[in-house]
Amino acid sequence: MAKYEACILGLILAIDMNIQELLVIEDSDLLVHQVLGEWATKSTKILPYLHCVQDLIKSFTKIDIKHVPRIQNEFADALVTVSSMIQHPDKNFIDPIPIEIRKQLAYCAHVEEEFDGNPWFHDIKEYLEKGEDTQKCTM
Repeated sequence: MAKYEACILGLILAIDMNIQELLVIEDSDLLVHQVLGEWATKSTKILPYLHCVQDLIKSFTKIDIKHVPRIQNEFADALVTVSSMIQHPDKNFIDPIPIEIRKQLAYCAHVEEEFDGNPWFHDIKEYLEKGEDTQKCTM
């Protein structure tokens, strides 16, 4: 279910950003084959997730879903774990978690928490939408 939740989250974010063509890279061979209709599932817990993903992919003019072994996709596996821990008050909605891979040291990106009334991902979403980095890291 966590793999499906992460996939749904990513698809919703791509739709919100008006992306028309998408390449989905997934480390769950089972999820890929189920979404593509190559394998069936009888699990009543998985079926709603599968139907949700299949409905969301209809929003794209072109979408490719590829399997990449987990050993080559550790970052995605970490995101799946994080997304499965999020509890949203409205059980029918999953908040997007925008992530960007930076080419700088991780400790450089650490900032002290400063509450400004926006959700934690507000600045990340602004950056993705506008392409402007408002906070610079200097060493």
